[in-house]
Amino acid sequence: MFDFDIIAECKTTRARAGILQTAHGEVETPIFMPVGTLGTVKSVSPEELIACGAQIILGNTYHLYLRPGCDVIRSFNGLHGFMHWDGPILTDSGGFQVFSLAKLREVTNEGALFQSHIDGSQHLLTPEKSVEIQLCLGSDIVMCLDECIKYPAEKSDAQKALELTTQWAKRCKDAFKDEKNALFGIVQGGMFTDLREMSAHDLLNIDFDGYAIGGLSVGEPKDLLLEMADFTLPILPDTKPKYIMGVGTPEDIVELVALGADMFDCVLPTRNARNGQMFTKTGTINISNARFKNDIDPIESECTCYTCRNYSRAYLRHLYLSKELLAYRLNTIHNVHYYMNLVRQLRTAICKGKFGEFKKEFFKNSLQPIF
Repeated sequence: MFDFDIIAECKTTRARAGILQTAHGEVETPIFMPVGTLGTVKSVSPEELIACGAQIILGNTYHLYLRPGCDVIRSFNGLHGFMHWDGPILTDSGGFQVFSLAKLREVTNEGALFQSHIDGSQHLLTPEKSVEIQLCLGSDIVMCLDECIKYPAEKSDAQKALELTTQWAKRCKDAFKDEKNALFGIVQGGMFTDLREMSAHDLLNIDFDGYAIGGLSVGEPKDLLLEMADFTLPILPDTKPKYIMGVGTPEDIVELVALGADMFDCVLPTRNARNGQMFTKTGTINISNARFKNDIDPIESECTCYTCRNYSRAYLRHLYLSKELLAYRLNTIHNVHYYMNLVRQLRTAICKGKFGEFKKEFFKNSLQPIF
């Protein structure tokens, strides 16, 4: 049965540490979820993810529904068996991808009629269909179908989107017939605090196992992202997990943990790895930089990831400039390990009553120049 318990709280911020109990094991929060959109975290294996400290990963309804399809995944008893991942899986509802990737789309009260970006075929994604697909995938945490709007947006458009999101959330709750896994509602409302409050209260009345804040990290200024999160997070019940979708940078995560967020996902560590950008405690480095041509040191001297234990900056630069596939794997291992180590350090600091000191030291170090 899905459950969530808080085990420690910071006395000077809203940061907290907890444990998510799922059918596929426990997850310690705060947690970052590597994005495995197509049933794989790009360039790394499940075993390598585990070695990096990953506890839960994210899959996507839209992509997996279109390819390979539920018939294939069902024959493996779900996504866990299909991709050889034994840990928990959270699945995005597919709504964001419909709105961002579909060649053509039409949104009505019934759902989103869209044309596949793969072959142009037409599909209707309803709240009920989204839940059905996610249950077929065997998701431990199912997300409600929502309408995510672009930034900037008129207030009238943001209100229409949140009203539709609420209608769809009710239908998702009615369609969700699963006693062991979880269903999360998604708060929308654009960059308007009164709409965010309205959306949150609407979802609380429906009652979900957890709550996500959507519609952030869509191009808005950083201070506005933090303002919306700071306003919305306290409205959500402290007894339920709070998930900020699509966020973000290490700095974002530290700030949002201080505001009370528990869960995060973002393509940043894996995408940046494929672009040669490596995260370290003193900032980001670009491995293609000429200054690393003869550098015998690892990406980060204190890092214990497989890449840093075995390979130099010079070798990683050579692989990346040569477009060798190994570059993407080794870079990704380091970046995922960095993110998992960050949330582990945040959790430890909260549990030891030293979150404030950790946050101060983190920002002192991370404000170093980017190479």
